[in-house]
Amino acid sequence: MNWKKHDYDDIPGTYVFDGQRAHPAYALNKLLYTFNQQQNRDAFDADPAAYCDQLGLNAELKEAVVQQDFMKMLRLGANIYYLAKMAVPRGMSVQDIGAAFQQITTPEFQQKLAEKGHNLSAKLETKGDYWHG
Repeated sequence: MNWKKHDYDDIPGTYVFDGQRAHPAYALNKLLYTFNQQQNRDAFDADPAAYCDQLGLNAELKEAVVQQDFMKMLRLGANIYYLAKMAVPRGMSVQDIGAAFQQITTPEFQQKLAEKGHNLSAKLETKGDYWHG
């Protein structure tokens, strides 16, 4: 496929989920979506590598899934909402995932959130009802 260049393509640390990123990760997102059903989560937990093979993941995608490397899956084109379908049933919170994306601990991530939220009411009054942090 011939993909058009976008302004957001060169923002460091940004992985925009668009057609170009989603296309090669179709099998990954299909696998993650299957986690909507308990029997699929159970089948994955019983043999993650075999489950990846069953859904047609290539070696790079399979390695990221088996290692539960959320950052790598995101870089490879995973839909962030589908990643949650893998993480949350395994006892990870959204904050745990956010910490993993930033390669810091969950308490460090929570501290960063608290710092960004400090005096939020005043920031909102200054900027209007929207603040992007």
